[in-house]
Amino acid sequence: MSAPSQAPATSGTAGRPAPARPRTPHGRALRWIAGGSVLLTLVAASSIGLDLPTLVAGSEDVTALVERMLPPRLDDPARLAALTLDTILMAFLGTVLATVLSVPLAFLAARTTTPHPAVALAARGIITFCRAVPDLVFAVLFVRALGLGVLPGVLALALHSVGMLGKLFADAIEDADPGPREAVRSVGVGPLRELLNGVVPQVVPAWISAFVYRIDINLRTSVVLGFVGAGGIGFALQDALRGLVYPKALGIVAVILVVVAAMELASMALRRTLLTPRRPRFERDRAVRFLTGGAALVLTVWSFVRLDINPLALLLSLPELVQVAGRTFPPDLVSLGPVLWQALVQTLAIGLVATAIGVVLSLPLGLLAARNVAPHPVVHAAARGVVLVVRAIPELILAVVFVAAVGLGPVAGAMALGIGSIGFLGKLVADAVEEVPAGPAEAVRSVGGGWWKVLFAAVLPQSMPSLVGSGLYLLDVNIRTSTILGIVGAGGVGFLLFEAVRTLRFEVVGGIVLLVFVVVLLIERLSGWIRAQLT
Repeated sequence: MSAPSQAPATSGTAGRPAPARPRTPHGRALRWIAGGSVLLTLVAASSIGLDLPTLVAGSEDVTALVERMLPPRLDDPARLAALTLDTILMAFLGTVLATVLSVPLAFLAARTTTPHPAVALAARGIITFCRAVPDLVFAVLFVRALGLGVLPGVLALALHSVGMLGKLFADAIEDADPGPREAVRSVGVGPLRELLNGVVPQVVPAWISAFVYRIDINLRTSVVLGFVGAGGIGFALQDALRGLVYPKALGIVAVILVVVAAMELASMALRRTLLTPRRPRFERDRAVRFLTGGAALVLTVWSFVRLDINPLALLLSLPELVQVAGRTFPPDLVSLGPVLWQALVQTLAIGLVATAIGVVLSLPLGLLAARNVAPHPVVHAAARGVVLVVRAIPELILAVVFVAAVGLGPVAGAMALGIGSIGFLGKLVADAVEEVPAGPAEAVRSVGGGWWKVLFAAVLPQSMPSLVGSGLYLLDVNIRTSTILGIVGAGGVGFLLFEAVRTLRFEVVGGIVLLVFVVVLLIERLSGWIRAQLT
């Protein structure tokens, strides 16, 4: 029997050979991007000394370390409970302050509400800067300016969160329907009333969703701020790791995992209650939102009291913060010499390799976590559980574990970020796959297609643009995260950054932060260009 590819294709009536299917720009771009990514990843892995034998040996070392941590132990539960509560309140209060800062910035940054394009450009620049500089870097600088305690941690969380909330808030404003705003304007009200009555009611649901999601993110971040003296449960974890009391450290990690997982489930329930109730009722839903807003206000006040933060201290601390920020100028890119550029390249390599590891591990797990792809509900629940557990462990804690297991250097950082990516990318893959239309999959099943055929012929082709976009976003996140891994000896430019802070060489800090900002900005632009080629 001749191969199907050798048989001439004919049209249904004329008997003429059917024209070959043209190669679309989408397909060519995807192949070029995939090939280039694989090549760059191999070069990056070679540059940091990561290969298959190293991965296998590292996995064995991590397993041996985990065995040394068992069984977990909780010493001084009362102190641990107090630090856990402080960590939760830091995350909440930091998100509240970020929201207060992000709302006016968003109106200035949105092209539909900004008073001038130059103002929009400046506001977007501030938002991008806050997003580009890791929160742990802000925390280190604020601890130097204000001393040890929770206030530097809250301010660091707030300032970094502006990078995400400001962007999402501005995007929501730009996507708002102009009709209500024009109707309000037609009755002769001022610009402020025009925004309050014509724009804000449309964007509040998107803002609430972003606020709740950011609390979830800030909780995972706040657990490691104690590593630099910015309060929270991270201080107790660092103390246990420094003392090599591994069972105690594992007990604290278990507490962190439970708290973060519970917060994620609570945030999902809160978003569902406020934004997508199963049986919408206007009066009841308005009462629920009113009570939720009142509870948030009470929790904000109690957070200030519990954390012993004077609200005026937020304003009174500005001179010290400005003074430390001023000492980072002019940025010094020269005194470290080639070491700085080598560390920057190593940071990029860590982020790229970690992203590749994350993609390889997250794609099959995310597919099994998708309800419409999983072959059985038990498989779906198990995969979702794995994703949830990994998401609950901050990347810096994974880096500490890998450094203790495989030693100092970029290999530990790449492996830690790669494993941590499972929680982030696995969820994005599952969500993207669950959102694809069911029609093509049903069509494949109707002609006898099995599970694999449905997956490769219907599900993956529809979800591919979203999967590529999620992978690019993961690369952006991993490069930003890799800049702070140096605090625990996991390679990259982070080691030089924290050494410069420790030795009070703030001009060098300014130079490194400037480089990180430029790199993140370029990665964002590259990601946007790649996504444009695939649409």
